[in-house]
Amino acid sequence: MKNSKVRIAVVALAMLVLLVANITAQGARETGAGTGKVVVKAMAYGDNSNQEGVNWVRIVDTFEKANPDIDIDYEMLYDEAYHQKVVARLAAGDIPDLAYMGADARWGAPWKEAGQQFDHRDVIDWNYYDASLVPPMGPNGEVFEIPLGTSNITTVLFMNEKLMQSLGLSAPKTYADLVAMVPVARKAGIEVVGIDGADGWAWGSCLMSTIIARISGDPQWVSKAVAGQYKFTDKAFVDSLAFLEKMVKDGVISSKSVLIDYGANVSNYSNGKALFMVQGQWVAGGIENPEVANNTAMLAWPTLPGEKPGNEGSVAAAIQVGYGLTKSGASDPAVRDAALKFIQYFYSEPETTQRLRDGAIVAPILKGYQVPADLPAIVKQKVALAQKAPVTDVIDAYLSGDANEALNTGMQKIVSGQATPQQIAAQVESLVKR
Repeated sequence: MKNSKVRIAVVALAMLVLLVANITAQGARETGAGTGKVVVKAMAYGDNSNQEGVNWVRIVDTFEKANPDIDIDYEMLYDEAYHQKVVARLAAGDIPDLAYMGADARWGAPWKEAGQQFDHRDVIDWNYYDASLVPPMGPNGEVFEIPLGTSNITTVLFMNEKLMQSLGLSAPKTYADLVAMVPVARKAGIEVVGIDGADGWAWGSCLMSTIIARISGDPQWVSKAVAGQYKFTDKAFVDSLAFLEKMVKDGVISSKSVLIDYGANVSNYSNGKALFMVQGQWVAGGIENPEVANNTAMLAWPTLPGEKPGNEGSVAAAIQVGYGLTKSGASDPAVRDAALKFIQYFYSEPETTQRLRDGAIVAPILKGYQVPADLPAIVKQKVALAQKAPVTDVIDAYLSGDANEALNTGMQKIVSGQATPQQIAAQVESLVKR
């Protein structure tokens, strides 16, 4: 019996030693111990079939060769698969050290809900990044990620300068100037302002986001309304919705625009079928006709009727997504410093900075960044607009789910005469409260 107890004790001790060894080995794999490397667990955005993913792989490879003491251990996913995996990993407690994230409802909420947002202000090298181009992302000015570029402008009014000149027209300073163009445009068989009204999001992101900020006088009206400081049934918002009715009545936008999708909108503008096009800055690289692209001006909306002072020339812009540390990753100084070193390397690479060519970013946030001389004129314009225009909230950066969907489809109904502004405002407010 005594020998049996001894054998049991020996076996138990051996199992304990094995368990400790496994834990130690796992810790060594996660921290890089034994390899001399600091391991940064990352969640990257992209896939092997798009440029974003290809660039990531190449940059990681060159970074690791230049920094053999750092291992970027990444998982790369794209589109909805990325968002789903973020939620799954956070729920499982498998927290990456570094991830592609943002500060809005889609890109920031999962990290916020998991308590993994980290304020980067004290660790960012402000000698390298331009602080004036990095917007506050939290209630106290926190910076939860390092954006790939300046804020993403969503409410650009693209103007065909050559077409305007041929009709004896000039850039509008007020909404009344747009109304005055209606008979001239109709005589020429073209529209004044084109919008892809079949895409619900275009009404919110590309138009209403500017209207509500201008008419209310509060550039953060949307985020405050979602937080309960305003109501979507308030006069300012109802009046903003009613402005859509006015635009249709005045002939500035056609009620038939609800049948036009994104591709058709860009094509119509590219082929001289509209004086102006409403879209986000990313369209700058997608105008098919080189002559039109080279003769396009990117504008903020002119002064609107009922506009409150203080937001003149403003544009709605969403905070650009980028890479950031999680609270977990920042807790280890070695991992934090390695991740920050990689981010700085990644953001300085030509494949990253030159993404402004295809509209993926507006302009890098690097201090002293020089815009390449060979950039198309229209792309240089979006950089200039981003640097000078005051910025306001983008609706779907704060309003999400059923409420946002109700607003988008509701604006289509208003434009086509199927609903009133009051009805849509009440519906959105009820869904926000739910």
